[in-house]
Amino acid sequence: MPEILQALALVGARSFLFVPANRPERYAKALASGADAVIIDLEDAVAPDGKAQALQTLVQSFGELDAFQRHRLLVRINAAGTPWHAGDLAALRGLASQGLGAVMVSKAESAAVLAEVAAHAGSSCALVPLVESIAGLDAVDALAACPRVVRLAFGHLDFQADAGLACDAGELDLIPVRLALVLASRRAGLAAPVDGISPGMQDPPQLSLDAARSRRGGFGGKLCIHPAQVAVVNAAFSPSAAEFDWAQRVQAAFEAAGGGVFSLDDRMVDAPVLRLAQRTLAQAALHAGD
Repeated sequence: MPEILQALALVGARSFLFVPANRPERYAKALASGADAVIIDLEDAVAPDGKAQALQTLVQSFGELDAFQRHRLLVRINAAGTPWHAGDLAALRGLASQGLGAVMVSKAESAAVLAEVAAHAGSSCALVPLVESIAGLDAVDALAACPRVVRLAFGHLDFQADAGLACDAGELDLIPVRLALVLASRRAGLAAPVDGISPGMQDPPQLSLDAARSRRGGFGGKLCIHPAQVAVVNAAFSPSAAEFDWAQRVQAAFEAAGGGVFSLDDRMVDAPVLRLAQRTLAQAALHAGD
C-alpha cells in the first residue's frame, strides 16, 4: 500500500515545490503549502561547500516527518560526475526504507545512471529524471523507458544554457523540446511530464501564462520555487468549473445515447472527445478535496 500511495501522489501531482536540503525547518512548511509534492534539493539550492552538511541534515531530519509526508517527498540529488553524487547515492537506501517517495535525478542523460540510482534507492522508490541538456533530450526515450521512472521533468533554464538559446518569455524556441518530452512520456506509458520553474517568485500573471502554456502543450505539472506559486500552478493544472461542467454533460449525454457518436450543443461528440471529457472528470476527482 505505501508504494501505491507514493505512485499516486507523484503521477497526479500538479505542483512540485523545491526546498533547500540545508533548511530542515522548511520541510514541514513546504509540505503544508498546498503543494502536491515537495522536492528536498541537494543540488542547485545548496552551495558547493555546504553540500556534505546538507546531506547529513536531510538524513537526520527525515525521520521527524510522518509516513504520509515522506511519500510526498522527492530528493533531488547531485548529477553523476559531480563530487557529491556518490555520497547522495549512499544515503538513498536509508531514506527510501523510511518511505521516500522518489528521487529526482539531475541532468539525466543515460539509462545506465538511472539504473545505478534505482539500485541504490531500492524497489520502493520512484525516479523522476530531469532533462536539462541536449544529451538528455537525445536520450529521452531511453530515460522514459527505464524501470521505476514515473514521470519526466524539464529543466528548461539549464537546457537553454546548454543549447546556447536565449528565449524570450514566450519560449517558442522550446516548443519542439517540450513536445519531445510529452511524446516520450506517452510512448513509455508515463503520466504527463512536469515543466520547469518560472523564476519570477512574485509574478502571478506571468506564472499563470507559463502554466497555461505548459498545460496546453501536454504537461501535467510544474516545478515551483516559492510557496506563493503553488496555488497558481494547482489552479492552472486543474479543470476549471466550465471544463468540469462540460465534461459532466458529455458523460451524461454519452450514457443517455447508449454509446456511439452523438451530438451535444450542436457539436458531434465521438470517442476522442469522450476520452477528453472522461480524463477531465478523473483529474477533477483526483483533487476533489483541495
